[in-house]
Amino acid sequence: MTVKKVYVEVLGAGVDAANTLRAIVEAYTEYKIVAEEEKTKRRGIEAWEKATIDKIQKNRDILINHLENSFDERANNFSFLFEKVDQAIEKGDNNQLTLALHSITEIAKSSPFKDFADLKSVTAALDDPDHEWVI
Repeated sequence: MTVKKVYVEVLGAGVDAANTLRAIVEAYTEYKIVAEEEKTKRRGIEAWEKATIDKIQKNRDILINHLENSFDERANNFSFLFEKVDQAIEKGDNNQLTLALHSITEIAKSSPFKDFADLKSVTAALDDPDHEWVI
């Protein structure tokens, strides 16, 4: 058995080494440009993410404050009205007792969440920096 050597051209017939090097440099340069553009996009996304999270946290704080004040107000109203019930019972004043119990019933029927039933209006209010929250 005889061994035969086969020669293989690495760069191909007639390929200029300078052209090949130029093509490699151009590809690398294009890669660096694309990599920098993608870094810029990532920084933009990170900035947007931070701003969005800050906005969500501010809106959450506003909502929590509103709910806390709403429940505080309700608790104060109930305390006041139950004091009136006690006073009416002590005095034997059925009219005052009826009015106080009616008021307690009406407050109990209403929900501090009724204003949030329409999610679109809540979202619009949260997006509006000039919106005044009535507490």
